[in-house]
Amino acid sequence: MTEKQGAYDYFTGFGNEFASEALPGALPKGQNNPQKCAYGLYCEQLSGTAFTAPRGKNQRSWLYRIRPPVQHLPFEKLESGLLSSDFHAWAPNPNQMRWNPAEMPSDEDKVDFVAGLKTMAGAGDPCSRHGTAIHMYCCNTSMQDKCMYNSDGDFLIVPQEGTLIITTEFGVLEVKQNEIAVIQRGIRFSVAVSQPSRGYICEIFGGHFELPSLGPIGANGLANPRDFLTPTAKFEDRDGDDVNFTVISKFQGALFAAQQKYSPFDVVAWHGNYAPYKYDLARFMVINAVKYDHADPSIFTVLTCPTTEPGTALVDFVIFPPRWGVCENTFRPPYFHRNCMSEFMGLIKGSYEAKKGAFLPGGASLHSQMTPHGPDDKCFEGASNAVLEPERVAEGTQAFMFESSLSLKSSPWAQARIQPEYYKAWQNLKKYFNGKP
Repeated sequence: MTEKQGAYDYFTGFGNEFASEALPGALPKGQNNPQKCAYGLYCEQLSGTAFTAPRGKNQRSWLYRIRPPVQHLPFEKLESGLLSSDFHAWAPNPNQMRWNPAEMPSDEDKVDFVAGLKTMAGAGDPCSRHGTAIHMYCCNTSMQDKCMYNSDGDFLIVPQEGTLIITTEFGVLEVKQNEIAVIQRGIRFSVAVSQPSRGYICEIFGGHFELPSLGPIGANGLANPRDFLTPTAKFEDRDGDDVNFTVISKFQGALFAAQQKYSPFDVVAWHGNYAPYKYDLARFMVINAVKYDHADPSIFTVLTCPTTEPGTALVDFVIFPPRWGVCENTFRPPYFHRNCMSEFMGLIKGSYEAKKGAFLPGGASLHSQMTPHGPDDKCFEGASNAVLEPERVAEGTQAFMFESSLSLKSSPWAQARIQPEYYKAWQNLKKYFNGKP
């Protein structure tokens, strides 16, 4: 089934086998690589997993394109700017950390998506294909005759301000505020913007995102598979001496650029289950406690990238959407917590319930493994004395969390921008103990 949104058509479903052709008969029948493809196209397989991965986990797509992507000049190293994966060289910091929104580029500076990437935190190693990195992007101009692909891992992109038009080899994604997009390893894409734009990116070096198991929730709930949208085939036939296209590769943490004389978005048809997708966070089916106690935030998991340890994620993508709070005799905001996981939070819009004021849309916080955190004094006092009636929580707000089993380090760029007085959020918590029950 397809769904039309604005100017673009999408397939519905998560992890499905899709087949799409922009010209009739471009897909071969009954085989993948015929001796000669229709329309004089070239055939290419894009593998997202090893050939011998179990069938239920195997991801690959077949692309039928005007030119094979191998036809480019040699790659040359680019300056990576504030994009980095040199995590081992960064200084550790066990403190609670919070940041103001990253600054937008000035009107005089023309900064595209790639140039506007800034690494906030990370752990692991892209060469060993185990780890994660968290980036911000701040840009004010489109990628002109330029595309990027990530050899190191998958990008989960969370726009905070501005709409992204992401052209990929598989088609086009229009990604607005309160939507997300996932661009997997190796897929070439270009980002166009019509205004200054900012957002968050979670990069995973190993595995792919999948839907969390629902367990006793049942067959339905959380992010429903049919609400994920994958683009349909759309191509451009543009080549010649007047075309100078730059292909940027993120490889082993560094950026490289190669030149070619044709558009990389020349895929006329494709089929498979390895393709980019987007999701509207407003469609998330919220589960919550209805009797007592604040439920663990895992009930708000949209996507997860599991590790080999059961129930432990390399990264969980968790949201805190508008919902009802109805619990009796309960401190309803998030509880005080020390976690074996690292918690990186961002705010897309609104005001986060546990820390209203200095945690701003476009800002972020990092509470590292076993670093204490929780509601500030104003939130604690208010929630401890509130009349417990049914109430709307997080109305007009969308906060999220990248939660990782790895011990994340923050980059030098991030360290230099920490709100220095964040620790004061808890200094006015009062002592109420009096020795009496």
